[in-house]
Amino acid sequence: MAERSTAAVDVADNSGDEPLTAQADQSTADGVAKNRERDTDTDEAQGSGGTEGPGKASPPELHSGHKLARRYRLEECVTRLDGFSSWRAVDEKLRRAVGVHVLPADHARARSVLAAARSSALLGDPRFVQVLDAVEENDLVYVVHEWLPDATELTTLLASGPLEAYETYQMVTQVSAAMAAAHREGLAHLRLNPNAVLRTSSGQWRIRGLAVNAALRGISSDTPQRTDTEAIGALLYAALTQRWPYESDAYGLSGLPKDVGLIAPDQVRAGVHRGLSELAMRALANDGATASRHESACTTPEELVKAIGEMPRIRPPEPAFAAPPEYQRTTYQQGTYGRQTPHPGAAQPVPTPPPPLQSRTGKALKWAVSALLIAALGLGSWQLADALMDQGGKPDDTNQTQTTDGDNDKSPAKPVSKPITIEGVRDFDPLGSDGSENPETIDKIYDTASGTYWQTSFYTSSDFGRLKSGVGVILDLGKVQQVGKVTVTFVGNTSVELRAASGDTGTMPTSLDSYTKAAEGSGESVTLKPGKSLKARYLLVWLTDLPRQVDDGKFRGRVVDVKVSS
Repeated sequence: MAERSTAAVDVADNSGDEPLTAQADQSTADGVAKNRERDTDTDEAQGSGGTEGPGKASPPELHSGHKLARRYRLEECVTRLDGFSSWRAVDEKLRRAVGVHVLPADHARARSVLAAARSSALLGDPRFVQVLDAVEENDLVYVVHEWLPDATELTTLLASGPLEAYETYQMVTQVSAAMAAAHREGLAHLRLNPNAVLRTSSGQWRIRGLAVNAALRGISSDTPQRTDTEAIGALLYAALTQRWPYESDAYGLSGLPKDVGLIAPDQVRAGVHRGLSELAMRALANDGATASRHESACTTPEELVKAIGEMPRIRPPEPAFAAPPEYQRTTYQQGTYGRQTPHPGAAQPVPTPPPPLQSRTGKALKWAVSALLIAALGLGSWQLADALMDQGGKPDDTNQTQTTDGDNDKSPAKPVSKPITIEGVRDFDPLGSDGSENPETIDKIYDTASGTYWQTSFYTSSDFGRLKSGVGVILDLGKVQQVGKVTVTFVGNTSVELRAASGDTGTMPTSLDSYTKAAEGSGESVTLKPGKSLKARYLLVWLTDLPRQVDDGKFRGRVVDVKVSS
């Protein structure tokens, strides 16, 4: 339990005191851990209110309708705490909703908040809620950030129950990869909790408050990577069990029973995915996790990303289709055709159907029709046989090809197109600095979900800012197969090429020259058909021109779905 307590005390409570250190005694550590667990995070939560708390400076006198920089009109105060306030506002220049943190310029944390906001803005990673402006003006410091009206906090999602295994897997994968990227740039969150993690309507997970939320509260840590990793473990634990992995209740979640310690998620709730349960324990990194599971602890987001990559990939659930209604045979009774059908369930007399009318005349008519059909068939057969005998008797016709009108209508049967299963996929950016392009969401291109997608990094123009000729994804079909067509669905009009590696290639090629162009096209849904027979195991979907996306105005490719057919 020592390691868990150390991570817990690297957080300051809401009183504005200086952050505690790892050298605090055990009783102090437990007290601060409880404070953190009770803190329901009054960050810039969309729709969550806060209360006035003590601070080193009074909050500025602001009200709804007040304008900052003659541009940002304050609409609703969502947090007022510790000398600062957070607002939902409107950017009247761009006519969009934004969030704003405001605090006095002489606030003890004003300088650190400005520095954190500017550092976060420079990261420019779309997995984080972006900082749009950070200004000191008229004795005020304010930070403007994105406002996502279509996003839902993890806190709200968990109010109705734990997440499904696939959704939980997507959450921890995307959050871990995002935090690993932030730490590579020297940025930490330190306030990562269910209020700071959002799921958008497209299924993407985004993180808000990078560096800024901690700066607003004066929180720091001697082990920032360990702190953020444990926080990710707590998010994963909560998503699997709908319980907070500490003794106190927090974020609308019940804590664990007193004096029991941290128990694995699959022991808290039946049906929890075993691999995700072990991953949560490794991220929380306590003695119970290492002793019971014999797995090394994950102490950085990068280690957590590596551990997720070593897990078997969790596939999305099969879509559920409602059973068709039972077929009901309809019988028209004499005298009821054309009448209005009674309301279902209404008590109606059921008339007894009359006996079928079978007369001698009807039977005779049936036999007569049958006899005529038999006679017609016999006559046709006799005429065909007679014609064949006449043709056989002419010696001059032996070298001639007999052609009938029926033969002209016959053509070779086309093979039926069958779907080919994609066994694996990886991002491909051979011209980039690290050879990868958002690998954490690459499996979305064949997850059968219409609302999800894999996307490239953003660029300054549709031609990749003239930095490279393209990026793409490599499809592994498992074995060499006949490829008839590849259908790719995009968000926005995108130019794309279908390239293929040689059929005798035993391993996945990693250079662009190893793939030969087989087809090309552009649009939002493109069907790529090779001009000649194509047999390959490895296919490259190569994006050559990117659209400007509507939601963020940046040039990036978004692949919703890829299907391969024979």
